[in-house]
Amino acid sequence: MMNLNELTPEERKVLAREALEQEKEAEKAKQEQRKVYKSMTAEKVTAVFPSLMEQSTLLQELKKHIYDEFQAALEMKYELYDTKESQQSHTFMSVDGMQRVTLGYYTTDDYDDTVNSGIEIVREYLSGLAHDDNSRVLVSAVMKLLSKDKKGTLKPSRVIQLRQMANESGDDRFLEGVKIIEAAYSPAKSKMFVKAEQKNGLGAWVSVPLGMTEA
Repeated sequence: MMNLNELTPEERKVLAREALEQEKEAEKAKQEQRKVYKSMTAEKVTAVFPSLMEQSTLLQELKKHIYDEFQAALEMKYELYDTKESQQSHTFMSVDGMQRVTLGYYTTDDYDDTVNSGIEIVREYLSGLAHDDNSRVLVSAVMKLLSKDKKGTLKPSRVIQLRQMANESGDDRFLEGVKIIEAAYSPAKSKMFVKAEQKNGLGAWVSVPLGMTEA
């Protein structure tokens, strides 16, 4: 085993240079492997993407086919049961009750621009209630119900809370502001969905995986 203490200063310098060269070579090899890795994964993405696009198209076509299959049933449901077309989902059961399909669409909360008038009226009313430190803290807490989310939208659950407060206050101006906010609510339809379920041996409903994340 080499004893470093027995080496001359020149020999130590040589060893240090060799060690440095080895480190450089190792780092160079690692960089080359990283290039190979990036190239390999990039090629894999290109290879599998057409299959993913194909499956996406097939799923879209299948979703449309299912909706088309149930369209006549939906129209009959509207007529026979006086169901509003604004209903967000519809569930249909198999004859033996072991399978069911749910069709529907997701909604996103939205308001027209008159909501700002309602908010201003409510803010004006609440501001008039702040007479001392205690009342200002309370008003500040209620004001938070008017704060919008990251998308710039009021949460309907908070509007419901405001409505309860307005009813309890009995103030016409407060109620007017809340009514304007409620009337401005105009939820927008988002993605349509199809959900398939079947009962297992225990009689519990189990979802049929229809997406890449569920399968």
